[in-house]
Amino acid sequence: MTTTLEHTTDTTGTPRPASSTARSAPEATQTDIRPRRRTYGPGGHLTAGRGLGVLVLLLAWVAGSATGLIDPRVLASPWQVVVAAADLVESGRLQESLLASLTRAGVGTALGIVAGVLLATVAGLSRWGESLIDGPVQVKRSIPTLALMPLLILWFGIGEEMKITTIALATVIPVYMNTFDGLRSIDRRFVELASTLEVGRLEFLRRVILPGAMPGVILGLRYGVTAGLLALVVVEQVNTTSGLGYMITLASNYGQTEIIVVGLVTYAVLGVTADAVLRAVGRRALSWRRTIS
Repeated sequence: MTTTLEHTTDTTGTPRPASSTARSAPEATQTDIRPRRRTYGPGGHLTAGRGLGVLVLLLAWVAGSATGLIDPRVLASPWQVVVAAADLVESGRLQESLLASLTRAGVGTALGIVAGVLLATVAGLSRWGESLIDGPVQVKRSIPTLALMPLLILWFGIGEEMKITTIALATVIPVYMNTFDGLRSIDRRFVELASTLEVGRLEFLRRVILPGAMPGVILGLRYGVTAGLLALVVVEQVNTTSGLGYMITLASNYGQTEIIVVGLVTYAVLGVTADAVLRAVGRRALSWRRTIS
């Protein structure tokens, strides 16, 4: 019996077994397969807009008002709110109320931010400072700021001093807590490296402390501004003759829900705008960080 082997001829005319040709095809196919890189995190393809939930609520409000499911005596319709807002703007009443509220919120929030950053810096960079400052701040943290209003009224009366002090006290705690945590969360290796290189104190603060604590500072500012606005809403209900809170209180006495909604929407716009500005500042200041977002 004779066994025959099949041969193929390459371009040089040298015969080679056909089996080598059969093996080369899978090898060529495998080299074309590239490993896929798996990514984790929120991703950008399925991320919905931040205003989607607000849009759904607005559509439900429109539908409920148009069909009569929402009693206008309980909640005014969107078109009634728009008309009321236009009238308030035309008369200048909304601008005056907004200016008064911004003045209170700006002064109180600024005082709270300055105090919170200074206290956190002293407590975060010094053991003695932490021993003297952190304890009283933690005690204040456990007491709601609004619970102090009766005592603040006795001290400062019912004028602007009491309102600004309340806003400042509401702001200082979140600013302090997040700034202090940012200072204590700085990687110790950077501190040891700066010590090895014999970096000066001012250079150490600028190159190590400030960048390392900046995430906590930005987060504290965002929480602090929100807390200040919440305190503003409350203090403007106490014997106030100007501001958005006074406008809302006066409208509630006459059952004008459309004006109440205008005031609430204005408060919301203030909060969202302030937070958006701080988020932009944070992205700018922390552009060197690579995060999941």
